[in-house]
Amino acid sequence: MAATPENPASASRRKVSRHRGEGQWAAGHFTPLNGNEQFKKDDDGLNVRTRIETVYSRRGFDSIDPNDLRGRMRWWGLYTQRRPGIDGGKTAVLEPEELDDEYFMLRVRIDGGALTTQQLRVIGEVSQEYARGTADITDRQNVQYHWIRIEDVPAIWERLEGVGLSTVTACGDTPRVMIGSPVAGIAEDEIIDATPALEEMKRRVLNNKAYSNLPRKFKTAISGSPLLDVVHEINDVAFVGVHHPEHGPGFDLWVGGGLSTNPKLGVRLGAWVPIDEVPDVHEGVVSIFRDYGYRRLRNRARLKFLVADWGAEKFRKVLEDEYLKRALVDGPAPEQPVQQWRDHIGVHRQKDGRFYVGFAPRVGRVDGATLTKIADLAEAHGSGRVRTTVEQKMIVLDVEGEKVDSLVEALEALDLTARPSSFRRGTMACTGIEFCKLAIVETKQRGSQLIDELERRLPDFDQPITINLNGCPNACARIQVADIGLKGQLVLDDRGEQVEGYQVHLGGALGLEPGFGRKVRGLKVTSDELPDYIERVLTRYQAEREEGERFATWAARASEEALS
Repeated sequence: MAATPENPASASRRKVSRHRGEGQWAAGHFTPLNGNEQFKKDDDGLNVRTRIETVYSRRGFDSIDPNDLRGRMRWWGLYTQRRPGIDGGKTAVLEPEELDDEYFMLRVRIDGGALTTQQLRVIGEVSQEYARGTADITDRQNVQYHWIRIEDVPAIWERLEGVGLSTVTACGDTPRVMIGSPVAGIAEDEIIDATPALEEMKRRVLNNKAYSNLPRKFKTAISGSPLLDVVHEINDVAFVGVHHPEHGPGFDLWVGGGLSTNPKLGVRLGAWVPIDEVPDVHEGVVSIFRDYGYRRLRNRARLKFLVADWGAEKFRKVLEDEYLKRALVDGPAPEQPVQQWRDHIGVHRQKDGRFYVGFAPRVGRVDGATLTKIADLAEAHGSGRVRTTVEQKMIVLDVEGEKVDSLVEALEALDLTARPSSFRRGTMACTGIEFCKLAIVETKQRGSQLIDELERRLPDFDQPITINLNGCPNACARIQVADIGLKGQLVLDDRGEQVEGYQVHLGGALGLEPGFGRKVRGLKVTSDELPDYIERVLTRYQAEREEGERFATWAARASEEALS
């Protein structure tokens, strides 16, 4: 049995040195080593729900214990949002209580991006009634509300849970939402439908106190699509559909990916996992992180650091010997996808002869009224199912062929195009300074304006391009793996004044030749200069690219002058 604070016997048999170690439970280091570890030891984050329902929602914001407010409430998807009027220069210098507004962001987890139209309608109604209309689609298939009052949270939970939705462990040091192919079970080219495995993984770990105190967050991805459509390279654990030459379809196992300020791509363990064993393997990897993860320092408390120190061979051996109690089958790597776009935008035939229609909101920004209209449109065209994607997009499933054109036109009327420009299709943005306490610059509006400006300036540009805007260094919008990644920071303009701007990363990629973008020495762009800069770089790319050359490949070989 693995060592835990409740079961320290296995650890006590070892000689525990005076060295502080890395806070690994499996090495006998159970003493809390920072404030986060202390409040988790004091009370499991899952327990805060009772206090929200019986105390805080009745007595109001000022009654909330600080360790619940900025800690345990995340276990139920709640973060305090940024107080209005605080500029980016103060983000890193103010105390938490100075940054906190008396309103919350609430994250609704949507595992695999799978929603019924009834669920989507309820999400939209909750947005309109309790969140001032806000409802952003994230790049992990969730929906995020803002302006949530603590007094309204129990009623919101009742509405969401009434249709099978939840906010449990949508945040916190827990297994977060499990991202999956949005066309699982319907795509004509699918290698294997991962839906049964995803559902069983959820059943085992959600709301389970065996996994509710991890060193930090834990991200899972699973997909049987040959498009590699769940950014598997940057998840803590990922299962990627492959054909084994002897055993047939199953999954290739990856561990240790993640971005933020110390990005690392996941590594293959060289193991093929049949679908019925995926939940066991998933539990094993989560348990390794729980027991061996580094808890002493928060900036090293992600699985990627343990994987980097151990290497793939040791990680696989510990997984097999200590947790699975059996050897895994060796297996092949996934094949490279045949296209750069992996977002399922446009009209595509399903394996049953019907069609799915993928469409592009602007940088994931929608609102409750729009979501309810999408539910109505889907139902009016014979569909009861919709999906969110890891590119902040949406899909309507199960549309009969004769109804496709009508649906596409109706979506266009809502500014939700199934035929987007490369800029509309490829631009993503994180929450930004509007609501996020970590942000330094604005992102959502800037991204939307950038789309319009680039469409006007470069109307004939038709190459796949990803432009990702992030409000801080934490890379929620995946800046290091975008063709053009923009990391928000304060920069000096021509007059020497400090203004909002971005450090530029160029040539990152996932799927096709995955890697991190390069930073050109000293290249920082003010927000106002952004359209000029991107127009200039893309014009040079069009002039210099070789036949069939992707932007990322060109950016890797281009001179710094060409990229400036």
